[in-house]
Amino acid sequence: MLDAVVVGAGPNGLTAAVELARRGFAVEVFEAADTIGGGARTEELTLPGYRHDPCSAVHPLGVGSPAFRAMPLARHGLEWLHPELPLAHPFPDGTAAVLARSVGETAMSLGPRDAGTYRRLLAPYIGKWDTLARDFLRAAWDGVPADPVTWARFGLHAIQPVTLLGRRFRDEKARAILAGMAGHAISPTSGIATAGLALFFALAGHEVGWPVPRGGSQAISDALGSYLREQGGAIHVGVEVKRLDELPPARAYIFDTSPTALARIAGLGHAYHHFRYGASVFKVDYALDGPVPWTAPEARRAGTVHVGPTAGEIATALRAATGGRAPDTPFLITAQPGVVDDSRAPAGKHVFWAYGHVPRGWDGDATDAIERQIERFAPGFRDLVLARAVAGPPQLAARNANYVEGDIACGAFAGLQTVIRPKLARVPYATAHPSVFLCSSATPPGPGVHGMSGHHAARAVWRRLSGRD
Repeated sequence: MLDAVVVGAGPNGLTAAVELARRGFAVEVFEAADTIGGGARTEELTLPGYRHDPCSAVHPLGVGSPAFRAMPLARHGLEWLHPELPLAHPFPDGTAAVLARSVGETAMSLGPRDAGTYRRLLAPYIGKWDTLARDFLRAAWDGVPADPVTWARFGLHAIQPVTLLGRRFRDEKARAILAGMAGHAISPTSGIATAGLALFFALAGHEVGWPVPRGGSQAISDALGSYLREQGGAIHVGVEVKRLDELPPARAYIFDTSPTALARIAGLGHAYHHFRYGASVFKVDYALDGPVPWTAPEARRAGTVHVGPTAGEIATALRAATGGRAPDTPFLITAQPGVVDDSRAPAGKHVFWAYGHVPRGWDGDATDAIERQIERFAPGFRDLVLARAVAGPPQLAARNANYVEGDIACGAFAGLQTVIRPKLARVPYATAHPSVFLCSSATPPGPGVHGMSGHHAARAVWRRLSGRD
């Protein structure tokens, strides 16, 4: 009998398996797809030699993850590459606000009236990433914070809507860049805790950067898989699990799946019927004949570019998507790994990654709307397109079963579900079945390639297996 079986080889499932294997437990992983990775994969989606990330591309929470930093992933091939600027947010006049590694450079890009406000807002947290990351990338009620004072101070800012936080600033640039970072939650900017996401991403930019893995996001998954095998774990791909009794006998089963899939496979009935899924995205991967011709010089040096100039435009686009309407002018999150990684495309060519937000399950085509928005800030962009691969909610759901109706966050970032996911429980990773656990992004701390949901789920499992729960 195995100690643990993990279903799903995404970053959280692999992390859970590694955490158990390195503590001496016998672990095997079963993945339905032909390759490991889940939301952290790299494929030639357009033309030969162009390596695209079908989902995640830039990883501030990956490079700053307490779980990943405790593993020798560099020895297993993971190399982080840092662009000159983590993030640029261009405006129609050819200027841009930036998130730089330097707080001062970031503050100055926001304009003289808001530079001091930004410095004062971030100052209490600079140099405290290690403790803040451990304290916030977990269930909020899981023990005493490592730094209770900083945790409480940050929490007072974090619980606010980003629209409220933005009122501290006098000009549009600061409000817009904060709204853009909060937009990664795929939630209205008026929602609770959206300020926390914006501040956490900003702090990550200053403390650990927003890097890309050399060769693509698959490098993260491959490094985790290699380390797992080194620790004696086994991985089986191409195995779709439909029932619990199809798996080998084990003392614990850990699911890196949606709560819906877990309930179906483990026979838990309607255990998660109150769990809500959120809006989706429409994603386009491009093979380009050259770099994106951004009007703003700063955008040409950034790994990530947010397209949607004002906080008002961003709020309108997110409100439309979460309210069931595809926005005419979407807010775009884009990534251009070629500014720092020349292995992603043939010499002189580039890959480009962009998505806008759309309703869950939407089956329309947002390609034209996305490209019109890019052309506002990079005239001539369409002339560089050699090929494109598009994926709306149905295609995303078909590609990854965790993306229910295209929800790439595996659960809405809204209301109480922002902090209480997948349901209210002392141990959110445990289920009604004493041997079954959940470790996907549906559990705290939520979406992102950081492995922390897997880390905490593994801790719940080894406490159960060792009789300390």
